[in-house]
Amino acid sequence: MSANQSLSLRDRINDLQAEYIRCIDHDELERWPDFFVPDCHYSVTTAANMQEGLAAGLIWANNQAMLHDRVSALRNANVYERQAYRHIVGQASISATSTAGIPTETPFIVVRIMHDGVTQLFMTGIYQDVFVETEAGLRLKSRIVVLDSSRIDTLLAIPL
Repeated sequence: MSANQSLSLRDRINDLQAEYIRCIDHDELERWPDFFVPDCHYSVTTAANMQEGLAAGLIWANNQAMLHDRVSALRNANVYERQAYRHIVGQASISATSTAGIPTETPFIVVRIMHDGVTQLFMTGIYQDVFVETEAGLRLKSRIVVLDSSRIDTLLAIPL
């Protein structure tokens, strides 16, 4: 049994969350899609949209290839002010697991650091996730990033 298999499910999820955040905060975005299964869902929306049952999001992808395309566009096509993120992530709350996956909810805060050094609170919210077991270990089947505020900065470029 590997060391990772001896960890509790909560520990394994929190470890994956930590590595996901490290990938983004260290600008290793090419690795970001690898945290998801090929037929995944990723979206960024607001709490108000969720309460209204509105499916449309600020960012929306329904497979891993779309996540790769997003990274490619960020690196090669989009022009945006250079910035970095620092995530502070809470502990995952695990709901009842099923054959469809392991649903969790995790609170987060993102601080944005601009190229000139200005640092500001950027986003707060929750990750509504569904994790699944794969041969490579836990992966995200779905991540819905639910932002607390409906006031969204136009510089939402880097994945959350």
